[in-house]
Amino acid sequence: MSDEFDYIIIGAGSAGSVLANRLSAGDATVCLLEAGPPDRNPWIHIPAGFMKTLTNPKVNWLYESEPSEGTAGRRVYAPRGKTLGGSSSINGHVYNRGQAMDFDSWAQQGNRGWGYADILPYFKRSERRIGPADEGYHGRDGELTVTDIDGHDPICDAFIDGAVAMGIPRNADYNGATQAGVGYFQRAINKGRRISTARAFLHPVKHRPNLDIRTNAHTQAILFDGKRAVGVRYRRGGQEIEIRARREIVLSSGAVGSPQLLQISGVGPAALLKEIGVPVVHDLPAVGENLSDHYGVRMSAQVKNGRTLNERSRGLSLVGEVANYALRRKGLLAMTPSQVFVFWKSNTAMDFPDLQLIFTPASYKDGKIAELDDYPGMTAAIFAMRPQSRGFIRARTPDANDKPMIQPNYLSHEYDQQLTVAGLRLQRQLLRTPEISHYFDREAVPGDAVQSDDELLDFARRYGTTVFHLMGTCRMGPGAERNSVVSDELKVHGIEGLRVVDASVMPTMPSANTNASTIMIAEKAADMILGNAPLPAATL
Repeated sequence: MSDEFDYIIIGAGSAGSVLANRLSAGDATVCLLEAGPPDRNPWIHIPAGFMKTLTNPKVNWLYESEPSEGTAGRRVYAPRGKTLGGSSSINGHVYNRGQAMDFDSWAQQGNRGWGYADILPYFKRSERRIGPADEGYHGRDGELTVTDIDGHDPICDAFIDGAVAMGIPRNADYNGATQAGVGYFQRAINKGRRISTARAFLHPVKHRPNLDIRTNAHTQAILFDGKRAVGVRYRRGGQEIEIRARREIVLSSGAVGSPQLLQISGVGPAALLKEIGVPVVHDLPAVGENLSDHYGVRMSAQVKNGRTLNERSRGLSLVGEVANYALRRKGLLAMTPSQVFVFWKSNTAMDFPDLQLIFTPASYKDGKIAELDDYPGMTAAIFAMRPQSRGFIRARTPDANDKPMIQPNYLSHEYDQQLTVAGLRLQRQLLRTPEISHYFDREAVPGDAVQSDDELLDFARRYGTTVFHLMGTCRMGPGAERNSVVSDELKVHGIEGLRVVDASVMPTMPSANTNASTIMIAEKAADMILGNAPLPAATL
């Protein structure tokens, strides 16, 4: 079989769904390839269903990192979405952009047009903000519905009151003028249903005659004519199919999938490609390098005098919650896994927050997000917002079905170690304020015996996990091909007709969850690909 399209998009995740919508809005023909199935699994659309999709191999790649000293020799589970909407169909719903300085630093590294004033209009274009908001920072007419948490929990309220008493200001809009503070998260949920990028951007346009969406279509290789990308070979139902692109191929397979596919297609470090038996199309050493992720460490406490999600998810209580959701789209099943944010500083002399803390009135066995404790519990998780540890993604074989080597090198940089320890001490303070003492019974994990910096760091190494924010492996940067993979127009250095558009192009980690920024990148990339003038820079 052979087909020809103007554009081929590889990956229907957070970026690919946006691109498919924007590139097919005119007359151009677009083929969108997704390795996973359609997003029909009901747990995708129920917010609390993340507990199910987090371990479901039908909609999740179920990656694992390599062992490292920073994880005490452990492999760390690294879920990635494998369905329409990608990771936006299995994530924790949080809408978090980051700080203006994050994007200004991208521009300062030589990436023209990526400063905060330049990219804010693209955040706004995709957003349909419901509720009070400063419209200088928020959009009302976009596809992605963003709402406030509407059911405030008394334990969460007490936690927030305690943070305020410690000197952390309340912040009603951390995606507005200032990120610093404490409050309830904004989320991509509307009327009790997840708003993935597939639901927001893809499903409303899926019947366009010039848009061909192919699921269960696992791309095996990008095809080249010399140094020009001309087509894609994918596998579907045991059959290998080639399709051709008249204009461009856009790789949107994420921070793991995009570098792996480049490498097995012949674009990457020549030594690696030769080692795994892949003919070199273009020697591009930075492909797969610069991997970064947020490494989260959770403390949990047993709760007294209150009901937590642990009890609400069992027995007759769960029956009531199911009925509440079925009738009103409210309650436990409509909730995000993270309720409260704290963006704060490890040192009060700093100008900007460097720590993110998330709080929820639930606790998990061994501090992991998978199985709730048998007793009432609450959890605070902390991570360094702008980690300095760097790792890599490397294909093991030329076969796209073989999972690549993932090595984030968590806690390998001394900065990350120091900040993690400072964050754990901040967690402990926040869980023991007088305002939350009515609910605090005892520290369950790690427990009072863990006190010194060395003990806290050892705990972090043994129990820390990914916060699901892998990025940076196809780094954006000017000309110097040894240090970057794509230009500031997201074109692959040294290759024609090929761009990368997803979280892998981020040169440094934003001070935030990465989904909102990935959507923004796709919005801006669509204008670049179509030759549209960029949106006017924001005036703030």
